[in-house]
Amino acid sequence: MKNNYLNLVTGFIGFAMLAVFIVGLAESISSGFAGFWGGLPFWIISISVLSMAGYDFWDKCLRKHDRDR
Repeated sequence: MKNNYLNLVTGFIGFAMLAVFIVGLAESISSGFAGFWGGLPFWIISISVLSMAGYDFWDKCLRKHDRDR
């Protein structure tokens, strides 16, 4: 039980730090010299990476696996 709680907390902290960094980077690219259309490809890549990281967090920390029964 304690190991599951530790995985949940550290996984959430890691995902939150990654999300804040990537969204901040994408926002600064879009609001800077590149503009919206220049930053759009990076936004698309950022959303893809964050969705994969979110799925991995859900799969490893939140979903009940058959091996846990």
